[in-house]
Amino acid sequence: MKELNLTGCLRTTNRKSDIKKLRAEGKVPCILYGQGVENVMFSIEDKDLKLITHTPASYIINLDIEGAAYKATFHQIQYHPVTDEALHVDFLAVSADRPVVIDIPVDIFGNSEGVKQGGKLMVSARKLRVCGSLENLPDTLPVDITELKLGKQISAGDLSYEGIQIVSPKGTIVCAVKMTRAALGAAAAAAAAARKG
Repeated sequence: MKELNLTGCLRTTNRKSDIKKLRAEGKVPCILYGQGVENVMFSIEDKDLKLITHTPASYIINLDIEGAAYKATFHQIQYHPVTDEALHVDFLAVSADRPVVIDIPVDIFGNSEGVKQGGKLMVSARKLRVCGSLENLPDTLPVDITELKLGKQISAGDLSYEGIQIVSPKGTIVCAVKMTRAALGAAAAAAAAARKG
């Protein structure tokens, strides 16, 4: 899986005045926690945070917090309800000797049978949550839709990949080919032609 390097600065307090000052300087308060790690309060530059939040990709993040190195995943973010400003970010510490749970982008490819017949491809899940060791985590989860017919769907439970386990609910719909008026009309015309024949 791709890795991304981020540099952080330690922060010692959680006081509102200190956090307000941080944000005024274009920084976002963060916390790192996880097994084997004492909670670390730090901040990163808002522009650096956008490298994670403004991309469909997922990364293992190499955090350098004033000389201390950690591997982590982006866990969750709080946004301001009005301004959409990033208010706080949680990072989860990971290590090579423990399984990692992370959301990985779905990569849909192929020319669906159902789309050829006039159906419309609807993508419902852009990422799926998986569990696996660091060395087995892929950049994307390829999903071949070549055989996907009209009115059919692919769910998380239909997919499997070597070395990782999908932990999203099995019923999570990844994509489906929906009937359109054009497809219904074509199907009706084909049925009528078959009856005449």
